[in-house]
Amino acid sequence: VQLQASGGGLVQAGGSLRLSCAASGRTLSSYSLGWFRQSPGTERDFVAAIDRSGSSTRYTPSVKGRFTISRDNAKNTVYLQMNTLKPEDTAVYYCAADLGSIATMYNPNWIGSWGQGTQVTVSS
Repeated sequence: VQLQASGGGLVQAGGSLRLSCAASGRTLSSYSLGWFRQSPGTERDFVAAIDRSGSSTRYTPSVKGRFTISRDNAKNTVYLQMNTLKPEDTAVYYCAADLGSIATMYNPNWIGSWGQGTQVTVSS
């Protein structure tokens, strides 16, 4: 499956952004989906994941309560709504898809497909 992420940009601290990731090539309904982020010189870190049906989600503790992952299988798209953004949220954000369960979405080494990344910059 090919993934195309969009929606990044520059925002002030406390602001909001909504990332989108559209798929082509295959339907996303068979995939667990997620978002990771990476800052220069650091590893790619898990942010959020959602299961195939959209009924179960997972978040890294630092974004819980501020970020919401959702999916629209009819539109073949996964979203990440980011509210109350902080400067430490600044990173390149990558969408991810894998045929495994949501439990496999935490480790970037287990991910089958990646989007190209979209830059999010939060100014203080």
